[in-house]
This record gives sequence, C-alpha cells and structure tokens, in this order.
Amino acid sequence: QVQLVESGGGLVQPGGSLRLSCAASGFAFSTYNMRWYRQAPGKERELVSHISATGGTTNYADAVKGRFTISRDNAKRTVYLQMNSLKPEDTAVYYCNAPTRDYWGKGTPVTVSS
Repeated sequence: QVQLVESGGGLVQPGGSLRLSCAASGFAFSTYNMRWYRQAPGKERELVSHISATGGTTNYADAVKGRFTISRDNAKRTVYLQMNSLKPEDTAVYYCNAPTRDYWGKGTPVTVSS
C-alpha cells in the first residue's frame, strides 16, 4: 500500500538546522511531484515547498525562501527538506505530500525554541 513516512523532526534552538526526510513506498515515486506542507498550532496547513518528479524544478513559500532547500533521491525513494536558520515561527508539524494522488504522510513535529 501507499506509504509516506516522515522523519527528522525535533526540538532545535533558533538559528539551528534540521533535515527532514520522507520515505515513499507503494507508488511510482520517481514519476510524482512531491511537496512539503506544515501546520502550526491553531493555523491552517500551508505549502512550504514543491519539487518536480525529476528534481529539476523547485518552489518555496516566501516565508522559507533562502533558508529551506527541497531535494529528492529517486533511487532511495526519498524527498528531503533541509531547514537552516530556523525561527520560532517555523514551529509546526511538517507533512510530506504527493499532490497527483493526494497521498499524505502522518507528519513529523518541529519545534524551534530556546
């Protein structure tokens, strides 16, 4: 069956870094665009970043542009989100998504706090 499993979240101080991973199975990963979303407490889920199937095209929300980098390894069936210069407002649960079929992972929590 289709699975998207996120990992790499945790507690980090402001200015720190984390690398999120999303391992995919059960579908033709290398042919799917992939996205990272996040949902902060009391807020709606928002799109963070998008990567095309080949990795040749990436897009970012203005709030994370210049600080986050999305990438993928199709041989490993994994998409990544490198998050640098983290801010308290980046605190959220981060979700992996395959938009074509609306597949979702269960999320990994990120807390940025001193």
